[in-house]
Amino acid sequence: MNRMHIRLTVLSAVILLAGLTLSALRQGPGAALPWARGVEGQRKADLGNGAYLNPIMAGDHPDPSVLRDGADYYMTFSSFDAYPGLVIWHSRDLVNWQPIGPSLSRNVGSVWAPDLVKHNGRYYIYFPGIGASYRSNYVIWADNVRGPWSDPIDLKVGRIDPGHAVGPDGSRWLFLSGGYLVPLAADGLSVAGEMKKVYDGWQYPDDWVVEGFAQEGPKILKRGPYYYMVLAEGGTAGPPTSHMVIAARSKTIEGPWENSPFNPVIRTWSPDERWWSKGHATLVEAPDGKWFAVYHAYENGFYNLGRQALLEPIDWTADGWFKAAGADVAKPIPKPAGAAVPHGLALSDDFTTNKMGVQWSFYGGDAADKERFRYEPGALVLKAKGTTPRDSSPLWFVAGDHAYEVSVEIDIDPGATAGLLVFYNSRLYAGLGYSAANVVMHRYGTERQAAKPAHIGRTLHLRLTNDRHIVTIHYSADGKTWERFGTRMEVSGYHHNVMYDFLSLRPAIYAAGTGEVRFRQFTYRALP
Repeated sequence: MNRMHIRLTVLSAVILLAGLTLSALRQGPGAALPWARGVEGQRKADLGNGAYLNPIMAGDHPDPSVLRDGADYYMTFSSFDAYPGLVIWHSRDLVNWQPIGPSLSRNVGSVWAPDLVKHNGRYYIYFPGIGASYRSNYVIWADNVRGPWSDPIDLKVGRIDPGHAVGPDGSRWLFLSGGYLVPLAADGLSVAGEMKKVYDGWQYPDDWVVEGFAQEGPKILKRGPYYYMVLAEGGTAGPPTSHMVIAARSKTIEGPWENSPFNPVIRTWSPDERWWSKGHATLVEAPDGKWFAVYHAYENGFYNLGRQALLEPIDWTADGWFKAAGADVAKPIPKPAGAAVPHGLALSDDFTTNKMGVQWSFYGGDAADKERFRYEPGALVLKAKGTTPRDSSPLWFVAGDHAYEVSVEIDIDPGATAGLLVFYNSRLYAGLGYSAANVVMHRYGTERQAAKPAHIGRTLHLRLTNDRHIVTIHYSADGKTWERFGTRMEVSGYHHNVMYDFLSLRPAIYAAGTGEVRFRQFTYRALP
């Protein structure tokens, strides 16, 4: 090899390293290799080389509950204020997931940590419903995981985060937050006795920086002679080092429960890590017999993407405990065996098919919202509601990319106001809307109106770019000539630690006022 060849080789290596370093810097602290890219350029965990890079489900997929059913895996998440909700996903390898559809359509309040289980051939989802003046735990059931699912049944029992368990005699139980246990009827559709406390939790050192004790999210696994309780402590959000995964075991449902010597099994130890507030884990066995924990975490620098789903290997010890296998979840990890289903779904929508509940859902939707929409050739027709985004139940969806662009064509009736947003909750959103007379800037969850330019009629094309928290909006009367809206917005603070509700910042469309609004050619594109 001559000197010129050596110099070129070294120069190429330096350029490659610089490119990887720049990519890592753009992805945040602790970044390793870039993610794979799937449909529309969306982030994808499967790197295609026998490894995966977390998250397995980018964007807001909190409180994952995973069910292994033969060669198939099914997973659902807390849907909070999104209706239809409790979307079920399917996988064959725990890394690639494809949506089946929603299992819950009736609003029973904000839907928190669910538990998806199968018992005697029937599928059940137990979940809390948190309303303004009433909260309880509910169950829905189906004979086929793809539905149809029953209406929610009120179990009339308090606390949150139900975890289903079956005793050695076939009796059925629910574990609840705070270490409580309640018996269920044989059909699993009602409570059959009093709730009692059976577990006090694990006490972490007092000087740890956490949000609060918050013993929650119990998931029960029977393996060998033991029942294992996997749960969270430390608080869901707050400081990055709050949330953690702990475990206890018992030879009986009612205890006594022995805390794991490996607690906390999983935790964020430093704010310098890529993944914050790790918790709410479910243990699951992969097709090749290896074991993993599926849990949620916030991404450093992208709190407003919500709690994303991570997959971490675990090991079983000779004395029957499990512990983290030592993998760095910010770097590529060997992928479990199993055939891959196509991952994710296209978020662009030409409105020729009904994607309600799979992609789209109503924020705070109720029974009346099911009657608000219909489809015309190439258009979603949405009846106006309320006066602003805060009371109009916008249609939104989960996005998991650091940067993306969305666009839509909108046609309004004379009494309507409509627009394109990034929406967190009724108190915090940003974007642009318009009516017959005005354009409306939405920022900080407030409205500022200005006279509509004369060349804009009832039809307007809007394009919103969210590039690592910087929102830029363009508009066009004909979809060809675009003008930039005069105000750019910074939205990194649109998240739970600022405005509560456990949600994420999501692309959304809305229709307020009176009459109807037609939406056409919604497009989504992830940006590098």
